[in-house]
Amino acid sequence: MSIQGMSKEHIMEIRSKNINPMTSKITYYKKPVFIHQGHMQWLWDMDGRRYLDLFAGVATVAVGHCHPKVTAAVEKQLKKLWHTTNIYVNAPLHEYCEKLASHLPDPLKVIYLTNSGSEANDLAMLMARIHTGNYDIITFRGSYHGGSQQTMGLTSQSSYKYPIATSSGCTHTMCPDVFRGPWGGSHCRDSPVQTIRQCSCAQGQCMANEQYIGQLKETFAASVPSRVAGFFGEPIQGMGGAVQYPKNYFKEAYKLVREKGGVCIADEVQTGFGRTGTHFWGFQGYGILPDIVTMAKGIGNGFPMAAVVTTPEIAASFAKAYHFNTFGGNSVACAVGSAVLDVRIKEDGLQQNCHHVGTYLMTELAKLRDKHKIIGDVRGKGLQIGVEMVKDKVLSGCSLRSLNIKCLNHS
Repeated sequence: MSIQGMSKEHIMEIRSKNINPMTSKITYYKKPVFIHQGHMQWLWDMDGRRYLDLFAGVATVAVGHCHPKVTAAVEKQLKKLWHTTNIYVNAPLHEYCEKLASHLPDPLKVIYLTNSGSEANDLAMLMARIHTGNYDIITFRGSYHGGSQQTMGLTSQSSYKYPIATSSGCTHTMCPDVFRGPWGGSHCRDSPVQTIRQCSCAQGQCMANEQYIGQLKETFAASVPSRVAGFFGEPIQGMGGAVQYPKNYFKEAYKLVREKGGVCIADEVQTGFGRTGTHFWGFQGYGILPDIVTMAKGIGNGFPMAAVVTTPEIAASFAKAYHFNTFGGNSVACAVGSAVLDVRIKEDGLQQNCHHVGTYLMTELAKLRDKHKIIGDVRGKGLQIGVEMVKDKVLSGCSLRSLNIKCLNHS
């Protein structure tokens, strides 16, 4: 018998009979790990074995499992009020929105709360189309923006697509991947570790960036109408393998998109809340200002919660019809989100920890890359780190797999 009173055999029987088989299809192990308890960066299985959690519930547990201060905030709110919907005026919703808005630059100050990243990105697509009056949206090949029928069209990974009609009007341009892509050099990306590729670019110039922007221009010329609704971009491509782009790519891409009538959307589901170390939001590392920002995962430390943040102008366009989310912005979620912000920024200094620990980890991993032929690339910022395994370091297109290290933000 397990310490919970249910045997492992019984659990697996239930998993086989009553849990959708898709749950068992997406695994990272051959032998199941039976997780029983968590505290901060540690997990324990049903046999009492302790693990250091480098996965963080798919890059979600931002301040640690069962953080005492977040847990206390949840308990306090549960005893007061669980749910009313955002139709009614209640303090937790307004306190949280004010607090979250204070961490975003002007004019990104208007917030709509949802329950998941897929919902947030779905809503951002709708906002972009309504505001611009245009339909087509561009994103990168290799991107992941959600699993709803709408966001499945944005997502550019075949393993996450079903043979059904998904959102039309989604076009995927070449991902400016400076390791695996056709162009890249020795100082392209904003990372303590650069690729092993060499280039002859002068200081402040990047031939790879020029080529990838050229590909985006080709997309505008050949694949979309003269006016577009928007451009989605993860500051660091998450499910695509922690892929980083040339430093100035987004600045030039945003300019092109806006010239075509579109808005620029930063998908911060994986990069947000200080994970990249140097900045609270991934887009800030590029010196850009999006029109819409989506966020989830670390926003609630594992509690179902997400948000779309935009400008007053775009928010006003969205108010042309009714849109309602029953659970978005419920009192418990807002209490969780508020506590996460307090812990992450004011008390535990986790953004700084991401920077220091992540830089050290990447530097040490780069030494292994230089030593072992199978490691083609080490990349990332803060604690969003990718390690790419290859068959041939020169022919990097022959990649076996890329591992996205989703670390808890604790030393």
